[in-house]
Amino acid sequence: MAEAHQAVAFSFAITHEGWDVNFDREVLDLVWQSGIRSWKKRLARLQNNIHNGVYPGHWASLWVLTSVVSALHFSEYPVPLNLPNKFLVFLPGSGIICQFIACFLSSLSIWLTVIYILRYILRLLLMYKGWIYESRAKGSDISKPTKIWLSLIKIFSAWNSPSLYSYQGSLPRLPLPKVEDTMTRFLRSVRPLLDDQNYMRMEKLADEFQKGIGKKLQRYLVLKSWWSSNYVSDWWEEYVYLRGRSPLMINSNFYGIDAILEHKTKIQAARAASAIYSFLTFRRLVERQELEPIMMQGLVPLCSWQYERIFNTTRIPGIETDKIMHWADSNHIVVYHRGRYFKVIIYKGRILKPCEIQIQIQQILDDNSEPLVGEEKLAVLTAGERTHWANARRQHFNRGVNKVSLDCIEKAAFVVTLDDIPYEFDIKHPEKLDYFGKNLLHGKGYDRWFDKSFTLCIGSNGRVGFNAEHSWADAAVMSHVWEYVITAPSHEQRYDETGNTIGTPEIIPPNPIRLKWDIQEDCQTAIEQALVLANDLINDVDLRIYVHDNYGKGFMKKCKVSPDAYLQMALQLAYYRDSGKFNLTYEASMTRLYREGRTETVRPCSIESTAWVKAMVGDTSTTEEKVNLLKTACQRHQLAYQDAMCGKGLDRHLFCLYVVSKYLEVDSPFLKEVLSEPWRLSTSQTPHGQTSRTDLKKYPNCISAGGGFGPVADDGYGVSYIIAGEDLLFFHISNKKSSKLTDCHRFAKQIEQALADMKQLHLDYVAKQ
Repeated sequence: MAEAHQAVAFSFAITHEGWDVNFDREVLDLVWQSGIRSWKKRLARLQNNIHNGVYPGHWASLWVLTSVVSALHFSEYPVPLNLPNKFLVFLPGSGIICQFIACFLSSLSIWLTVIYILRYILRLLLMYKGWIYESRAKGSDISKPTKIWLSLIKIFSAWNSPSLYSYQGSLPRLPLPKVEDTMTRFLRSVRPLLDDQNYMRMEKLADEFQKGIGKKLQRYLVLKSWWSSNYVSDWWEEYVYLRGRSPLMINSNFYGIDAILEHKTKIQAARAASAIYSFLTFRRLVERQELEPIMMQGLVPLCSWQYERIFNTTRIPGIETDKIMHWADSNHIVVYHRGRYFKVIIYKGRILKPCEIQIQIQQILDDNSEPLVGEEKLAVLTAGERTHWANARRQHFNRGVNKVSLDCIEKAAFVVTLDDIPYEFDIKHPEKLDYFGKNLLHGKGYDRWFDKSFTLCIGSNGRVGFNAEHSWADAAVMSHVWEYVITAPSHEQRYDETGNTIGTPEIIPPNPIRLKWDIQEDCQTAIEQALVLANDLINDVDLRIYVHDNYGKGFMKKCKVSPDAYLQMALQLAYYRDSGKFNLTYEASMTRLYREGRTETVRPCSIESTAWVKAMVGDTSTTEEKVNLLKTACQRHQLAYQDAMCGKGLDRHLFCLYVVSKYLEVDSPFLKEVLSEPWRLSTSQTPHGQTSRTDLKKYPNCISAGGGFGPVADDGYGVSYIIAGEDLLFFHISNKKSSKLTDCHRFAKQIEQALADMKQLHLDYVAKQ
């Protein structure tokens, strides 16, 4: 067959006439091009490593300094510390060549010293976090320390343009909080959730922990914080993600939705080709480090460490723990369509153009072959329990064609699914967007490769979305990639008037290669077992995507509060009305101001927020009192969010103390109780407009609906929201149908009512002024 022929570069045989050698020139050309590409990438990495190693300096300044030192030396002017003559003592001679070498070594010594000092000063500057706590509103006063800091940061930023990883060596380490500070924050966070008796009991447990075993556990964490780049991230990745044995689908993976107000083409192959090309160009930007790091306020860099594993990455199942495998390069993707897997080469001397990729995708769509036995639902193994998948992988995919095909999927840049159903959005029919989200969250359970860093999903009508694995990075990184992909058709012409990709193919793209499988009966049994569990999970989860277009960020700013805090208060009010009580609430905040930082938890259910909610549901408070309570609650929430960003959170510290206690085999009643409490309301804001590419004034329809995730607790809600514009919000609300306490559709109505009440509260307050 054609694909079998392409899989062999050459073959030989011995006949009675001598050697018979056959070469496949196309495959050998691909091997040659792959080698050339590999060496180019190595040279580019070397150049980037030099650039990043000396940032904020520049290696070109070394040659300038060498010229100056040489000129001074040969003109017999004194060079600082008389370095050239000191180096000449160690050189075999005193000729012109040796003197030039001595001048270069002198320049190198001075240059490295200056670079080291500059990098140390930059790190000290980035340790300052006072600017976060100061108002960013126009006309607000800025403290003198912050003004000085701003000036110095601008000076350093002006010297040299940073690449993606330029700041990595200068980012400070995540600070380790004191045990007593964490205990104080913890007790304050649980006060509104406990009655007096239980609160006194918790106070006693916290005091015993702080004065007892907590001191010993903290000493180990102090050592880890000195030794490691980040005292949290490696343990967080391992124990929260990789050691989890429950299914990734719904429980861990998350999804993202297309720019739903735009629909430039309804041709599935064209949209797939355009999206694939955008992902590949983003990968090239990452590999060449030409992507600018995300900068807060345009000045302060966020850690870019997680970008290394966006592509060519797979989570490999294990019996007790999984592992993340990342390959340096991959020149192919894998496409799933109607139960069949295809290897698609996307590089032939260069990245294939969209019009060339469309040819490949159309070939797959036109292929009428049937799936092999067991092939169609194979990916459900990645959706089921991890130990079950690990055992099946070891027994059935460690040799022969199964191993070759599995390697092809796992080493692919990413996986693409060509769905046979449309992805739809209609503001008059909200259930269509709900179905859109559910399809991206879990699909059929077997048509996404849940282990891959992400699966790009293409609807039959040309709309797109993704399903992403969570252990390799946080949602903000995937949001950055997605922002680049969905804005690409607005920034450049991708389609002609017929909806096909523009341009004329310059080469004949390599034909897609059908992957081969040999799925035996016992492996089919393992697939069916995983499918039963996957269907149970799918049938139990419900999702509602609520579109709020009555008002958005613009109105919230008029209320003079943080938009995020405003929405968190709305969720608190909605949850109290929905359940009749307050509960532990999780909001994710990032700690990427520090090296290898990931996330920290903010606890929106606070003393101040509960006071405001009680005032809203009661009849005794005046409008002015409610507004003042709301502002106080928002200010408290914003402070908690700022503290979390600056390493002053409490949950990651408690988590690490718990890990140390397990290593030491020490039982802590306090830690055991604290970490066993469920997060019945788990929330997260999807970042929007992380880069200048998302310019809503220029491209008003280039708005993503954000994304979502499954519920964390069996009787709780998962809520992801995105502030998509001045007058548009999206809430992705999930729950389990098996719980009689939760209903995402009911909760969406409570959010709608809470937002309406908050707006009316502000309008009433303004009217009385």
